[in-house]
Amino acid sequence: MPVLNRIADQAGEVAEWRRHLHQYPELLYEVHETAKTVAGKLKAFGCDEVVTGIGRTGVVGVIKGSKPGNKVIGMRADMDALPLDEITGLPYASKVPGKMHACGHDGHTAMLLGAARHLCETRNFAGTAIVIFQPAEEGGAGAKAMLDDGLMTRFNIGEVYGMHNMPGLPIGKFAMRQGPIMAAADRLTIEIEGVGGHAARPHFAVDTVLVGAQIVNALQSIVSRNVDPLESAVVSITLFQAGHTDNVIPQTALLRGTARSLRAPVRDLLEKRIVEVAEGVARLHGAKANVKYSRDYPVVVNDERATDFAASIAREITGEPNVDTRTPPVMGGEDFAFMLEARPGAFIFMGNGDSANLHHPAYDFNDSAIPYGTSYWVRLVESAMPA
Repeated sequence: MPVLNRIADQAGEVAEWRRHLHQYPELLYEVHETAKTVAGKLKAFGCDEVVTGIGRTGVVGVIKGSKPGNKVIGMRADMDALPLDEITGLPYASKVPGKMHACGHDGHTAMLLGAARHLCETRNFAGTAIVIFQPAEEGGAGAKAMLDDGLMTRFNIGEVYGMHNMPGLPIGKFAMRQGPIMAAADRLTIEIEGVGGHAARPHFAVDTVLVGAQIVNALQSIVSRNVDPLESAVVSITLFQAGHTDNVIPQTALLRGTARSLRAPVRDLLEKRIVEVAEGVARLHGAKANVKYSRDYPVVVNDERATDFAASIAREITGEPNVDTRTPPVMGGEDFAFMLEARPGAFIFMGNGDSANLHHPAYDFNDSAIPYGTSYWVRLVESAMPA
């Protein structure tokens, strides 16, 4: 079965929803207007129940099929944007300075809304479909907040599915894999204390700029020399702050960064060695390093059976050649991992075509993808819980 005709006919309206959301981006948990829009549409569609305030600002819609059934399927979309200034120049570009939908969450939300409307109108399934609209995916662990508010138990969700657009993957194509598909995303902060002094008399100081530079270099040896070459790992320092002028050696310096991994033993190794290396290098230079390692998002692990099922739905929509079930894992993080720890399910990538990369100020969600994503959600429900 290709893209559903009814959904294709309504794709333009869904795109209008998406473009409205795109103009008014909100960050993290402060997605009040977005959540209000989502809840209003779910009520207008005729959802059997619409619940707000799950995970602070999350929204959940309950849709019962035309026939009773014990199965309950959850489908999740993220609502938050990023702190970027948009440079697309599009007519519907962000109207909020310093904020933009640079990851396609506006598209994710619109597609799931489109699926919710169709499911409310047709109810061609036996069981319950739960549409989940989540805040704070971009670093705020909104998925965990919704779980902590009882998302799975309150709505009796048995399986949960997620989706993300992928720039570079052609429109109409899907990609996924069994097992780890996205990395654990951890944060590290290194506070360095040396001895400040005059830049012309460095021998009376302990230079935190030099110490920080040596730590940055040394941390790269962890992946190249401590991690098994057949494993995947990334350590990136993304912030280096020290000093305020040209003639003072600063007393302190600050490094921040991220560590990514696909397996628990590698994650443990990264944490252990980052602490040891940073503290050791600082001590070697007569300085001190205080390392804070925060485990943020777990590995996104696709359930084997759920992945096979999700892939079969994607094939229905777009055809066998357009579904890659052996796509390599990516080292980006995704808090849908928390939901997959709570319930079996699968995360799938959907093509966004030849667009700018995610988190780039020129990125835009490709509205041509809407019929594929919306059809995927509808057929997933109808196939998992046939009437």
